[in-house]
Amino acid sequence: MIYADNAATTKMSAAAVKTMISLAEEAWGNPSSLYSHGQQAKEVLEKARADIAAVIGAEPREIYFTSGGSEADNQAIISAAAEGRKKGKMHIVSSAFEHHAVLHTLEKLRKEGFEITLLDVHTNGLIIPAEAEKAIREDTCLVTVMYANNEIGTIQPIKELGEICRKRNVTFHVDAVQAVGNIPVNVVSDNIDMLSASAHKFHGPKGTGFLYAKKGIRLTNLIEGGAQERGKRAGTENVPSIAAMAEALREENAKMGKKAAYLTKIRDKIINGLSEIPHSALNGDLQKRLPGNVNFCFEGIEGESLLLLLDDRGICASSGSACTSGSLDPSHVLLAIGRVHDVAHGSLRLSIGEDITDGDADYIIKSVKEVVEYLRGFSPIWRDLINGKKEFIL
Repeated sequence: MIYADNAATTKMSAAAVKTMISLAEEAWGNPSSLYSHGQQAKEVLEKARADIAAVIGAEPREIYFTSGGSEADNQAIISAAAEGRKKGKMHIVSSAFEHHAVLHTLEKLRKEGFEITLLDVHTNGLIIPAEAEKAIREDTCLVTVMYANNEIGTIQPIKELGEICRKRNVTFHVDAVQAVGNIPVNVVSDNIDMLSASAHKFHGPKGTGFLYAKKGIRLTNLIEGGAQERGKRAGTENVPSIAAMAEALREENAKMGKKAAYLTKIRDKIINGLSEIPHSALNGDLQKRLPGNVNFCFEGIEGESLLLLLDDRGICASSGSACTSGSLDPSHVLLAIGRVHDVAHGSLRLSIGEDITDGDADYIIKSVKEVVEYLRGFSPIWRDLINGKKEFIL
């Protein structure tokens, strides 16, 4: 099997698994308890907090543990909106291709009276900072933009956006679920006020993540019932999973440069190979993208059929976000960069990991070429294109 869906989830690293199992046996106490066994768990918890903070350039007290990126996104956005409402600032700026954890939260706030401006991401999948600055108004309380897109892998100009927000005194939240552990992230130099991350995207356990909130940011509780996480997230902390997340992040951070160079090499090989397929197109900027992300559209086919046939050949891939894999609608990300519905339906996302080999890349290229040709062989849409009844778009 060739696993090429790391943007959906990654396999837990051996070190993370070992940490999780050992602490489930040795530090299973409640970290809120005062007796020694509870305090042992508390020490593990706070060490994990400090280790995670160190990787992203934060202070330990600025890290709040959550169930994952979606919860962290929700809490960050709702918190900024609550503070904005108090000051009569009811405007939020985001982008058209954010994760649904962000877009659905914004839609909820829209129904509560907030005005939402969604920035264009253009054909290359990138936000233009000058357009973001123009969108900010006197009543803007939040700008929320993802660091790297979960489908097409484009990396946004976060530092520049953060500088604009800092200058305009607007809170800046970044969904960094796809970025943390994959590319360098520093909340200080990137001018980030709040940041969301999820362990299972960097070889940690599922159901565990964190929210960075800069000192002075007031958080609104999503979960009530206890004083955990300095009163901002009730519920007994999952110490083994949190420690495993910290271990996975330390491990990924230590090898990030070498890993990124290798993945970029393999990524570009796959991009070059798939570009040979007639009437195909790479989605997103060629250079400003995650090291392991390849996203293509192929005209005249359906993405679901492509995925199923690739699975028969032992290749695990996707056509977009794992969170919307059951939807028959085309990707909102691809529509946001200007792909029409017919083309967006024929998409393929490959998100490769460091275990991939040159031979695997060759096999992926060969398999995709053969499957696309096979599917086009009995596609009525492709027949109309070939016969001139429809015009090619790609």
